[in-house]
Amino acid sequence: MSERLVGLAPVADARTRLVVLGSFPSVASLGAGQYYAHPRNQFWPILSALWGLDLRAMPYPERLQEVLRHGLGIWDVYAACRREGSLDTAIEDAELNDFAALRRLAPALHAVAHNGGESARAMKRLRALGFETLRLPSTSPANASWSFERKLAAWREVFVAHGLA
Repeated sequence: MSERLVGLAPVADARTRLVVLGSFPSVASLGAGQYYAHPRNQFWPILSALWGLDLRAMPYPERLQEVLRHGLGIWDVYAACRREGSLDTAIEDAELNDFAALRRLAPALHAVAHNGGESARAMKRLRALGFETLRLPSTSPANASWSFERKLAAWREVFVAHGLA
């Protein structure tokens, strides 16, 4: 059995109005200690296009400052799991994050957007806590059936509706 992996801390503060929840960090993200570190993941390019900033050119701490400045938070559905590789289909023995803690960390939070299908499996739990829940197309390179432009349009719709773009 694979070793137990532990995810990354949430990125959120009192300004956070929308949190994007992934499933669990990729091997590249865990290795770098950074959300969406895989070079082919489209998370940072999508945010760059939405906000007119070149986030990829910024050091990671500055990217996170921009995320928070725009009212966005980043976290994952799973706090820990066992997984070989980075595919969501390989996640086993998953432990959910403490979503109730989001209320304390981000008191202005009113919506959670799930980045892909595995994350969206937790939608009912988040709705039960009173959050509006939305499903976004995954930014993962594994989601090759959606073009960048199509993903960007879906993300833009959600970000505009919640005052983040």
